[in-house]
Amino acid sequence: MKFTIERGPLLKALGHVTSVVERRNTIPILSNILLSVSADGVSLAATDLDIEIIETVDANVHSEGVATLPAHTFYEIARKLPDGAEVTLELKPEDSQVILQAGRSRFSLPTLPQDEFPALSAEGLTHRFALDASELARLIDKTRFAVSNEETRYYLNGVHMHATEGDEPVLRAVATDGHQLALCESPVPTGAEGMPAIIVPRKTVGEIRKLIDDVSDEVVVQVSDAKIRFTVGSAILTSKLIDGSFPDYQRVIPKTNENQLELENRSFAASVDRVATVSMEKSRSVKMILEADTLTLRVSNPEAGQGTEEISVSYDGSPMEIGFNAKYLLNVLSQIDGQEVVFRLSNANSPILIEDSGDKHALYVLMPLRV
Repeated sequence: MKFTIERGPLLKALGHVTSVVERRNTIPILSNILLSVSADGVSLAATDLDIEIIETVDANVHSEGVATLPAHTFYEIARKLPDGAEVTLELKPEDSQVILQAGRSRFSLPTLPQDEFPALSAEGLTHRFALDASELARLIDKTRFAVSNEETRYYLNGVHMHATEGDEPVLRAVATDGHQLALCESPVPTGAEGMPAIIVPRKTVGEIRKLIDDVSDEVVVQVSDAKIRFTVGSAILTSKLIDGSFPDYQRVIPKTNENQLELENRSFAASVDRVATVSMEKSRSVKMILEADTLTLRVSNPEAGQGTEEISVSYDGSPMEIGFNAKYLLNVLSQIDGQEVVFRLSNANSPILIEDSGDKHALYVLMPLRV
């Protein structure tokens, strides 16, 4: 095995596949990436047994072959090479080493037997559809912040996706951690009708978001009730899905909140961020005091002091005092596209519905705090 490749494309592909590899592994082969060199180019693969990424890049192939290399070491070497460097890799079978050369730099890297490298099967993918990369990014960005980190409720550790039925079916992404809920919709792409309701794991969501970060083409998605596969240009990401049932999120979304509050989003977010400076680190609680066309933000912390800020707003409801976790509130406000954000409230103990004036197909729910 021997090939020469320009440092830029190599580093980009390595960045994609290496991010799957855990820093600490009890199975040594999972710390390596698999290099498969053929006339079609160089294929780089990495897996953690739950996710697999394979990306193919063009190279000047001198001889075909297969080898595994320590992922993070390989990536760090490529990252520190100068821009435009020509990198040559050659397998020396006699001592199970790969020689990497670039200019005057020379490295000898150990390999592990390639037949130990596991492959993630993707059989039985029943549904296939295509999404614009920008639309997939939108579905991810507007929901993933609400994914739970609590491992005991594992079925909340991902983004729930399903196709609705009815006159105007949509592809819907939902995430919640019990304190905040985010929902975003997109027109159902051809082929997604009737797809199984799935939960895409948090790590998988992060990895596919990296892959589509600078992509403008369509992403091909294939789904079964156990696995999902994304094809992004020359990269293929395959992942297991979370085996569980996502809760009935529709029951959480308020239907009868009659008090409406309209705010200028950016200035409101800045105000929340300012007064939260003195909030308790654990609860990050901020009290919102609502009166006719006036909102007062108040934080009281026995150790750090007090903060108050008054904002002119449009509010047509009865006076109310309600508290929120500032972190959750800012999470939502950071996803608002429109200039205005709309809060629909019921009372101090009920969840509020937050709508985006710039995106009618996204909504958010926040649970209040007792303050």
